[in-house]
Amino acid sequence: MSAGPRPKGFRLSLVTRWSALVGTLLALGILIAIGLDTLFPDSPLLVFSVCLLAVVPIAIITIRSQIQPILSLFRALEGTVTSYRDGDFSFSLHWQHNDELADLIAAHNDLGKVLREQRLGLVQRELLLDTMVQNTPVAMLLVADSAGSRGTIVYANLAARQLLSSGRKLEGHQLRDILDGATPALREAVARGGDGLFTAGEAEDEEVYHLARSAFTLNGRRHELLLLRHLTTELRRQEVQTWKKVIRVISHELNNSLAPLASLAHSGAELVRRGQPERLPQILETIGERTRHLESFILGYARFAKLPTPRLEACSWAALVARLGDQVLFRTSGELPPEPAWIDAAQLEQALLNLLKNAHESGSAPEDVELQVRRVQDLLRIDVMDRGSGMSDAVLANALVPFYSTKRSGTGLGLALAREIAEAHGGRISLANREGGGLAVTLILPALPAPMENAC
Repeated sequence: MSAGPRPKGFRLSLVTRWSALVGTLLALGILIAIGLDTLFPDSPLLVFSVCLLAVVPIAIITIRSQIQPILSLFRALEGTVTSYRDGDFSFSLHWQHNDELADLIAAHNDLGKVLREQRLGLVQRELLLDTMVQNTPVAMLLVADSAGSRGTIVYANLAARQLLSSGRKLEGHQLRDILDGATPALREAVARGGDGLFTAGEAEDEEVYHLARSAFTLNGRRHELLLLRHLTTELRRQEVQTWKKVIRVISHELNNSLAPLASLAHSGAELVRRGQPERLPQILETIGERTRHLESFILGYARFAKLPTPRLEACSWAALVARLGDQVLFRTSGELPPEPAWIDAAQLEQALLNLLKNAHESGSAPEDVELQVRRVQDLLRIDVMDRGSGMSDAVLANALVPFYSTKRSGTGLGLALAREIAEAHGGRISLANREGGGLAVTLILPALPAPMENAC
């Protein structure tokens, strides 16, 4: 039935209409019975039979003519309800009478109008959301039944397609098949689990990414959402801002040291001119103290800015770990590789020392600070783990930027120096929050064959 306005004007109740119909039929039967009774006064059974034969067909035809529109209305209601169940809300009904059924049809049509408006708003919001998701620079992958690198990709936006498959569709493919063609750093980050920061590419063209993941249940199945954010441009911008800050800090420190030195030198020259040398030792001692402070300050920055080329030599892991144990408290997890490593022992020791000290300063209990060294195929994996407070996404994104620090007295050189040392050895560094709390900093170095002579 087509839509139409609700009838207005005089209202005739459905009960009233049917009462009038029944009354009319009864009156008709009575009139016929009276007339026949006059004609056949001695045959009441004949009169009754004739009345039935006359009234029943009329009643059947009349009642059927009244019920037929109602039955059609019920069939129409059934059809519209089925359409609503299938998500089609474009139907409405019309009832020509002004009775109780008209109220039902009006309520039904109002419901359809509300559902149509809600469906239209939902479609518009879905289109807007899909446009935003497809055009966001963050690569998004929705994986069904995901566990580690297993699972089927059910959704991927344009950024994910460009990053992982040169623009081709990813839906329907297995995640592990897609990762087979990705960089080793990405495969390792996904297999490791949790959120984290990792680098990919060569040192000259290094790209930094942040991986975030969340699991949830959708339609009774476990799904996992993977978000890959490209941070290289943002990090470079942060590095420029940080270098500007460093220049201001160094300039401030130089001015604070040079101005007193110039004043003390002038005072010393004036004392010599007056022939009062008795205060010269104190002035010279102060000049020496300020000079040593300035030298220490400059060397701290120069050590990072002028990292020498690693001098690779065979080094026993047991000896290196023992030297670290003499300087900071930690526990070793698992067995150390039996074969020596081909590394610059001094630089790697400095990098690991910085990472272990950071682990202690994270709020972790000393006994929860761990060092794990493993050989994985042709790579060395060194993990420094703690059970501290971990890092927020903002800190993870900036942790490897030189001179970035969340500590009041921190220089921001510890992680940056470890990154420089790892990259100088041909490796890389990654950071990830651990399940259950804490942070894991991972150094990945090439496991070069190490000659046995000149072992450290």
